[in-house]
Amino acid sequence: MEPSILTASCTLVPSHFFNSTSARSILGEVVALKDADVVKWASVPQYDAVLIYAVEDESMSAMPELWHVLNNLPSCPGYNKILASHKEGHLYLGIAQGKSLLLANVFDAQDFTTAEYYLFLALKQLQLNPEVSTICMRSLIGPEEEMSLYRYFRSVEQL
Repeated sequence: MEPSILTASCTLVPSHFFNSTSARSILGEVVALKDADVVKWASVPQYDAVLIYAVEDESMSAMPELWHVLNNLPSCPGYNKILASHKEGHLYLGIAQGKSLLLANVFDAQDFTTAEYYLFLALKQLQLNPEVSTICMRSLIGPEEEMSLYRYFRSVEQL
């Protein structure tokens, strides 16, 4: 698995709304930025979007975890595509139907139970049935977490 930046300071904007000169102000509208934060962006061409994110050090060259989630989302099987990653107190979640992105978000989730709460809340809001869906996990999960997901999903896959 490729290294990633674990940042919750990010937002996704449609490519046609993106302007590099206003990237900091766009991101500042959705997260609290520190003066020292360096704002970067990366294209997400499969969804015609740009991910704007903040890092503490400009020399950080890895991509944000949410970018990896979105980049790998099309490889999930089935029509309902669900890709999650639970790392260092955050749930990184991408959900699509076919080629249409429905959700890309980062949630504060200190434990796996909280991560599941946000996952099922998102699925309920999007009116997606987990029983007919496969969930793909980008982060490693233990046997207990995997069994918990199997209670709700048709299948659980590790990417």
